[in-house]
Amino acid sequence: MLSEHHDIDHEFPEYHKRLEVLVEADPQFAEQVARHDKLDNQIRELEELGMPISDENIEAMKFERAGLKDIIYAKLRGQETT
Repeated sequence: MLSEHHDIDHEFPEYHKRLEVLVEADPQFAEQVARHDKLDNQIRELEELGMPISDENIEAMKFERAGLKDIIYAKLRGQETT
C-alpha cells in the first residue's frame, strides 16, 4: 500500500522499548535497523513518485528489506541465530 510506513518502530510497536535498548547497545543491530528504515523510505518514495526503476531493482530492494526485518524481529524476540 502506498504511503504506508514499514519502518521497524511502526512494524513492531510492542517492542519499542527493547528496540531503543538494542539500538543503543548493539552497533550492528543499529546499522541493520537504519538500513531497513532507509530502504523503506526509498521504496515508499519510488512508489509514491512513480519514479522509473526496473521491477527487478524494486523487488531486490523489497527482498533486502524483508530479510533485514526478519533478522531484526528475531533479535527483538531474543531468538537471533548468529
